[in-house]
Amino acid sequence: MSDAPVLIVEDEPSLREALRYTLGREGYSATAVPSGEAALEEVQRQPPSLVVLDLTLPGMDGLEVCRSLRRHSNVPILILTARQAEIDKIVGLELGADDYMTKPFSMRELLARVRALLRRAQATVSGQVPHTGPLTAGPLVIDRGLHRVTKDSTEVFLTPKEFDLLAFLAENRGLVFGREALLDRVWGYSYPGGGRTVDVHVRWLRQKIEEDPAHPRYLVTVRGVGYKLEA
Repeated sequence: MSDAPVLIVEDEPSLREALRYTLGREGYSATAVPSGEAALEEVQRQPPSLVVLDLTLPGMDGLEVCRSLRRHSNVPILILTARQAEIDKIVGLELGADDYMTKPFSMRELLARVRALLRRAQATVSGQVPHTGPLTAGPLVIDRGLHRVTKDSTEVFLTPKEFDLLAFLAENRGLVFGREALLDRVWGYSYPGGGRTVDVHVRWLRQKIEEDPAHPRYLVTVRGVGYKLEA
């Protein structure tokens, strides 16, 4: 999908142009706009294959843009933020963003994430993601085909990446995976220091599937190694 249309939403002119140039050089059809309002207009004009969305924008901020996009589109969304403290907010809110990066970041890392998100989206559309039967783990039932999770027959609403993480661990129930391994297998890339991403997703996933998130029964930590799903 090297010619996939990518929409960049960034109000800082120098970074906006750097993103547009870098993605264009890699063969993507990159369009860059400076505001949330302009982004929604562009999406109506030409639906993108992926959106790179800055969190801090004039007027309509990135969180509201993400909410608006998710009302009518499943386009992959990569959020950019300058504030490390915003990570919990980004992941914890039911925004439906697929990934995030904190500034400053390397363009090499950004390209790796863009490729991973587009590969995943293309595999889903083309039916390459296997739709095997539902997976069970204790009271949890994970249905990849319907992209649906229930706990004791009650639906649990997960963000796209929370679902991917839970489904992967359920497919490999009982096996322990380190943070870097989970980044590689679930996110489709790995990079030094990326374990924070995994930890935040695990914490919010526990809030949704555990009776007592502070003392998890299903999504457990193996100290010094990583995480596993038990049932």
